[in-house]
Formats: sequence, C-alpha cells, structure tokens
Amino acid sequence: MRGLIKFIIAILIAAVSLVTYWCNTEQNEFTGEEQHVDMTVEQEIALGLQAAPEMASQYGGLHPDQEAANRIKEIGQAIVQQTAAGKSPYKFDFHLLADEQTVNAFALPGGQVFITAGLLKRLNSEGQVAGVLGHEIGHVVARHSAEQLAKAKLTQGLTGAAAIATYDPSNPASRTGAIAAAMIGKLLNMRYGREDELESDRRRCA
Repeated sequence: MRGLIKFIIAILIAAVSLVTYWCNTEQNEFTGEEQHVDMTVEQEIALGLQAAPEMASQYGGLHPDQEAANRIKEIGQAIVQQTAAGKSPYKFDFHLLADEQTVNAFALPGGQVFITAGLLKRLNSEGQVAGVLGHEIGHVVARHSAEQLAKAKLTQGLTGAAAIATYDPSNPASRTGAIAAAMIGKLLNMRYGREDELESDRRRCA
C-alpha cells in the first residue's frame, strides 16, 4: 500500500511539473520564437542584478584596470545601440572580471554581461571582443537563461518524482537510483544547448 501511495505522489508531481512547463509559453517579440518561460522580463532583470556581485566574486571580482573595463562597456553598449538589443527592455551592462586564468564570457538574465581578463588577453582586436560580447547579448535577447531556468524546474520536478517512486528506506541500494536521477537532471541543465548557441550567433548579427 505504501508503495502505491508513493507511486501516486510521484505521478502527481511529474504531472504538475509537465503541465506547468508546457503551459507557460510566450512568444519572444525579438526572435519570434515560442518559448517556455515562467518569469517576466522585469524578474529576469532583477535576478541578474541580484546575482551579478556573487558571480563577479567567483572570478576574483572586477578588474582594477578601469580604462580596460570602461572600454569593454563602450564596446558592449555600441553593439546594443546598433542592434535590436537596443530596442529591448533589458538593462545591459558589461563587466571585465579580474580572473587572468579562466577563459570565459557569460551573460546573466536581464543583461549583465561578463568577460574574464583571461579571455580578453587572448583576443587580438576590438572586433573579436565585440564578437564575444555580441554573442552574450544574443543569449540575453533570446531569453536563454529564462528558458534554462524553466527547464531546470521541470527537470527538478521529474527527478524528484523519480526519486520518490524508486527510493525505499528499507533498501539502501535504492538510494543510488535517486542520486543518479538528480545527477542526470543537473547535467541536462548545465549549459546552453547547441541550438541556443547558434541562435545567439544569429541574434548577434541582427
């Protein structure tokens, strides 16, 4: 009887997760695509602003070279003004991170864009810098972070349902299945998909 109750609960959790995901659909006015998102643009902006200091701290904070940091901002804002991103409601800001070892650039929801000093020193021209920043701007306008968050919630619900259905307190071995489900969920949501990257490149050129 206990197993049946667990199974029913798991089915309900999975059903609610799926219905919530598939019913939260909006058309992106800049890309024209139907997307599964469950937050407003204002919430994206607020989330990005809230997360920005913590993200910067993970890369050694902001770079002390104010001249280089200002140039990154100038290049980024020039791209925004010359593309459809300038007509979007997003509040774009561009940051140079102090980390000299990590080669990375990323954008938070709402328009906070970061590039590490480690990547910057590998770029040979302002055109290449513009290409990197433009790619990240494309992710913001295409709302890829909002899509990823919606997918993460769906995955969390489904893996939670799987864990409830398979876990048996009297059988320690069943815990392995719950752990595996959680790990698979994390892997599925770790990075933007190939289609997201390609779309971001298209947005960069728009």
